[in-house]
Amino acid sequence: MVVPESQGGQLSPSGLAGRGASQQYRSIPSSSQPSGGPKHLNSDENISPVDASIHNEPQEYTETDFLLPSKLYGSSAVSGSRRAKRANGSGAPAETVCSMVLQILVPFLLAGFGTVSAGMLLDVVQNWDVFQEVTELLILVPAVLGMKGNLEMTLASRLSTAVNAGKMEPAGEKWMLIVGNLALKQLQATVLGLLASMMAALLGLMAEGQMPAHHVLLLCSASVSTAFIASLLQGIIMVGVIIGSHRLGINPDNVATPMAASFGDLITLALLACLSQWFYSLLELYSYVLYLVDLLFLCLIPLWVVIASKHPASNLLLRTGWEPIITAMVISSIGGLILDKTVSDPNLAGIIVYAPVINGIGGNLVSIQSSRISTNLHLYYPPGEVPEDRRSCFNPCRTFFGSGANHRSAQVLLLLVIPGQLVFLHAIHLIKGGHTLPSPLLTVAFLSASLIQVSSLLCIADCMVHALWRRSKDPDSYSIPYLTALGDLLGTALLSLAFLMLWCVGDSGSV
Repeated sequence: MVVPESQGGQLSPSGLAGRGASQQYRSIPSSSQPSGGPKHLNSDENISPVDASIHNEPQEYTETDFLLPSKLYGSSAVSGSRRAKRANGSGAPAETVCSMVLQILVPFLLAGFGTVSAGMLLDVVQNWDVFQEVTELLILVPAVLGMKGNLEMTLASRLSTAVNAGKMEPAGEKWMLIVGNLALKQLQATVLGLLASMMAALLGLMAEGQMPAHHVLLLCSASVSTAFIASLLQGIIMVGVIIGSHRLGINPDNVATPMAASFGDLITLALLACLSQWFYSLLELYSYVLYLVDLLFLCLIPLWVVIASKHPASNLLLRTGWEPIITAMVISSIGGLILDKTVSDPNLAGIIVYAPVINGIGGNLVSIQSSRISTNLHLYYPPGEVPEDRRSCFNPCRTFFGSGANHRSAQVLLLLVIPGQLVFLHAIHLIKGGHTLPSPLLTVAFLSASLIQVSSLLCIADCMVHALWRRSKDPDSYSIPYLTALGDLLGTALLSLAFLMLWCVGDSGSV
């Protein structure tokens, strides 16, 4: 491999990652390289200058370091100068609008039908004995479903960035990265499941004034079991989707997070309903089974800690990655409280079919945008540096107006909202038997709520991802949990407001 040199005897930025490498890899002292033109290095010599600099100068790693390409980037297909041009918007985009739409559309529709199925399932299981008796389960639903954004979508975004940055090309590195992230995700799922049940119990106590101890036990067992099993199944599927899309030449950023949403809601809700009903049947005579279930999953925590600590990326997130997912869980739980209070009113009970659809689609679309912006920053900008137009006061209009790839993707995602939600409304109508049609007012109210939600989320994502990167935080690990949780809260609140307005004007919601 040929490593170009600058005039001062230092390695030029184009010989490394362009603008995608962190600061400690951007400049090598001249003493580590003899002067006099390009030098051909063998595999051992290739890493020695970087290793020398690492050992000579203490390094403080940040959340972004391990998600970047390998230490030397000379094998990258895109030169530093071309990357700089593309980062500034002067180069040709890596994908056309047509290819972007085609790659996004199929997983988007699959995700939408998954959320429709979840909404129909929630409409059925709300009448089960356990949901009637332990009403706090409805508070738990958005928090447990929101773990898809906290864990699965975050994993998908993180691995998509690693794939696009060339980090998963070496087989050994790839499997270490995958196993470490899966172990980290199982640990996070167990802890989040326990915290979500505690949050649901606390909100239920605040709302009702009482909380029986056996209800708390059931919430804990059902939440931890659902989170653990769903996270394991979806994590394995997500790894397969990302590796498969990379081999097929499809951008994982466009398909991975929607695919996580497509089966995530349905699998998670089905597990929560079935496990809750089963634990409810054991509660009186065999309550010790619920204690054993909780103990089993808690005893596995040290195992996941050991495995996750083996890879630098997951080891770093093991120490720093808890803030966004716990905060996102709290936000989703507040949305769950709104849903529980709305469903308890017979006049507004119809909202339960539509809540997973609007929440799922909003989180799905904004996660695509967040993942794409994050990948762009990883490839073209060092941590702490953002594009020129993001250094001044944030202007929401810039999210949708511009010629860059991220502007085009924001426009495409916003344009998908109306036709997509119309398709999903029609699907709900067909699944319910086709006996009634959504009223025009319900359709307009639902579409308006969805459009406000998605446009707000896209603007927030644009601001949040760049702000995190400016603070040298990895957006792949931080932004999607916040954005999907805000999507749950906004979606549920706007939909509740829409149904309240329909009830005030005397519209039944169907014709």
